[in-house]
Amino acid sequence: MRTITFVATLLICSLCAKINAQGITVQPKKPTSSEIFEGIKKLNFLGSVLYVAAHPDDENTTAISYFANTVKARTAYLSLTRGDGGQNIIGPELRELLGVIRTQELLAARATDGGEQRFTRANDFGYSKHPDETLAIWNKDEVLSDVVWAMRTFKPDVIINRFDHRSPGSTHGHHTSSAMLSVEAFDLVNDPTKYPDQLQYTETWQPQRQFFNTSWWFYGSQDAFAKADKSNLVKVDVGTYYPAYGMSNTEISSLSRSQHKSQGFGNTGSRGSNETYFELLRGIMPTNNDVFQGIDTTWGRVKGSSTVAALLQAVEKNFDHAHPEKSVPKLAQAYAALQKLDDQHWKTIKSKEIKDLIAACTGLYLEAVANTQTATIGEEVTLKLEAINRTDVAMTLNSIAVPSQKSKLLGEMLLNNNRYQGEEKVTISNAFAATNAYWLENPGTLGMYRVDDRRLIGKPETPRTNVVTFEIMIEGIPFNFDKAIVYKYNDRVKGEVYEPFEIVPEASTSIKDKVLIFANADTKQIPVTVTAHKNELSGTLQLHIPKGWKVSPQSAPINIATKGQQETVSFTVTPPANQDEGVITPKITIGSTTYDKELVKIDYSHIPLQSLFLPAQAKVVRLDIERRGDYIGYIQGAGDAVPQNLEQIGYQVAIIKPEEITKERLAQFDAVVVGIRAYNVVDELQSKQPTLLEYVKEGGTLIAQYNTSGRWGNTKIGAPYPMKLSRDRVTDEYSDVKILAEDHPLMNFPNKITQKDFEGWTQERGLYFPNEWSSEYTPILSMQDKGETAKEGSLLVAPYGEGHYIYTGLSFFRELPAGVSGAYRLFSNMLSIGKETPKKVKG
Repeated sequence: MRTITFVATLLICSLCAKINAQGITVQPKKPTSSEIFEGIKKLNFLGSVLYVAAHPDDENTTAISYFANTVKARTAYLSLTRGDGGQNIIGPELRELLGVIRTQELLAARATDGGEQRFTRANDFGYSKHPDETLAIWNKDEVLSDVVWAMRTFKPDVIINRFDHRSPGSTHGHHTSSAMLSVEAFDLVNDPTKYPDQLQYTETWQPQRQFFNTSWWFYGSQDAFAKADKSNLVKVDVGTYYPAYGMSNTEISSLSRSQHKSQGFGNTGSRGSNETYFELLRGIMPTNNDVFQGIDTTWGRVKGSSTVAALLQAVEKNFDHAHPEKSVPKLAQAYAALQKLDDQHWKTIKSKEIKDLIAACTGLYLEAVANTQTATIGEEVTLKLEAINRTDVAMTLNSIAVPSQKSKLLGEMLLNNNRYQGEEKVTISNAFAATNAYWLENPGTLGMYRVDDRRLIGKPETPRTNVVTFEIMIEGIPFNFDKAIVYKYNDRVKGEVYEPFEIVPEASTSIKDKVLIFANADTKQIPVTVTAHKNELSGTLQLHIPKGWKVSPQSAPINIATKGQQETVSFTVTPPANQDEGVITPKITIGSTTYDKELVKIDYSHIPLQSLFLPAQAKVVRLDIERRGDYIGYIQGAGDAVPQNLEQIGYQVAIIKPEEITKERLAQFDAVVVGIRAYNVVDELQSKQPTLLEYVKEGGTLIAQYNTSGRWGNTKIGAPYPMKLSRDRVTDEYSDVKILAEDHPLMNFPNKITQKDFEGWTQERGLYFPNEWSSEYTPILSMQDKGETAKEGSLLVAPYGEGHYIYTGLSFFRELPAGVSGAYRLFSNMLSIGKETPKKVKG
């Protein structure tokens, strides 16, 4: 359990970053008067910037922070994907779970730099070398419609692309595609005949300018950029210093970028002048390096807003940092005047900003806390309610409204620093909404998430609708403040801990191992765990199996007395005689309702606790496989599930900590495996490498999995003979694989490896292959993407002393968790190299 906050560094953010942050389940924001004043200045700027790229971490946080905090523009980042196809250096989560982590990291970044966050339905399916491939796997028309939707709903005056749409094939295909789609959308967003179904929820829009955020990198070198014609470039110094925060814009930017922790993007702040460039793609070229030049960013763009403008300008001019509450009367008057305007877009945005500023100016604290973190339909929950005004501003708490109940009329005066406390007992009804990641509710495709509700598309999270509404009269004007119901408790070390309040099903089921390998025809005991989310749970549990498999018992009764407790039932599963694979699903029936979802929690200290209900299933694979050796040592790197996967085929796997790498410790193992990116992220390995090589020299087998080159610096993997890592990769998981060394033991012992073993691979073949190596190594495989030269560095083996050293860039960290039979057979051969005394695998 841990405090649900982003990081302490968020205290430096502008008020608008705080009050508009899209992450829901965080501790309440408590802005200073300096931050309040920054928010008031933002009230008088009515301009918007949309920054467009492909992935979490693609965004230029320095530019986003500059526009949000220096210019005071409403600024958003449209990331076409959630980063689902990347790697994870903080844990084992991949694919959709990694997408959830990176979504929250983006929200943490935006809470830091002051921006907002948007997405499309595009699924990050992994590295792509060309936009043709990208747009073939994505549904181009649907992603384009989502980009148009983002522009129509956000209504940017200025669009900035992170990548160049004119250079297909020169970078990640997703990168170029994001720019191509942004350029195409610019010309469609104001055409009512394009995606007309959107217009029942929004209007057409016409952005005024579009830029490409270029730099020397896109020109090949700093010298080339220095000599380039810059007549079409807007140059902006984004190194602004903010006295209100005691930080430079570039320092805030670094804190924002450092939120991408699953990618290892911790960043050191800098100070001083910092120039960035924007190449004009569409619209009229500014003459003064101001991307908004000629665009009305005042209240003058909103018809009938002169009264609102005069009031808010007076608030800004007369703001008293010692007594921000003095601004409340005019803020309230501006809010009332704003409600009379026709412009729904700016009315909605500025009304929320004013409400939040009034709350900040008065120290108004509102909270609704449940006595439980989860609840089911029909359960009674106690809500503790709090309201306090910490100034002399006249306030009356008129009413409190809870879902499924009539508003409770109060008429309670909120006097300075006198706290109102109340308590409501609520029976959870269908008026409360179950919460889950909306884009994971229904099965999608390799390239697209399925979202049936148009209004949800693009939102970073499922909107929280389980809220308590406080109606408060301030300066004679009624204001409704919605507060999401939360759960909190006190931790004796961390203090006050906040977590989201969740509506959950009566029960969930789970199978611990998501891939179950049957290495022969023997039966296995498969434990299925049922978790009760209510008291006195009674039901019947069944394990649904593929055709040709057998299970016993056919069903089992479940009786759990107390909410939160679990019961585990072991089912005996018998595989077919021949190779086969399928999916098993545990289902529990309670009354007339059957539940087949697993509660998955993602719990890291830098993001809010994430609770997901995903299909409770596991892949079962019956394969013919042999192995040699029993005891494997595993040195963890960036995080993967390979150790658990190896246990599925009968190995006993021990995790070796860096400080445990000694000659005596290594001598126990039949083979030692180094996890993915270990040499990138575990500094101690450099000093331990001589010990590892001595283990090989004396007869051991050492397998080093892929490490990255490039931004991780000069990665030294400590191989026994020279080799050079490159950025070579094969992204087509269906690409042909040629066996170069057909007679080598790796291809024959103890399993005969054939072309069939490379069928059914997922996402990619491999990545970061060596492209140079000494003659001591034998390259085993050759593979290539369409239109490229063959890559022979995916699997290299060399004898060293009495043992063997293997380096592989094949993506076993993806294939083994996916239950790819051939990957298991090949990895078994790698672990078995040099072994004798054949031994049949026991399941």
